[in-house]
Amino acid sequence: MDIKAKIDEIVNKVKNDPDIASKFQKEPVKTVEGIIGVDLPDDVINQVVDGVKTKVNVDGIKDKLGGLFGGKK
Repeated sequence: MDIKAKIDEIVNKVKNDPDIASKFQKEPVKTVEGIIGVDLPDDVINQVVDGVKTKVNVDGIKDKLGGLFGGKK
């Protein structure tokens, strides 16, 4: 399994689907497992969840900063 690709897939779903975003905020592990359809070991699922949280936060910051510089990212 390509974890980076799965993180990107999950990030896209979290950012584009308000229902998934809400579920991810409440129950990130359960939401991630539901999206990928696999019950992963705790250490792996926690890495994926952390990666998704980081990427969503970084992308959100980039979007906000882009507005400060006339939309340039």
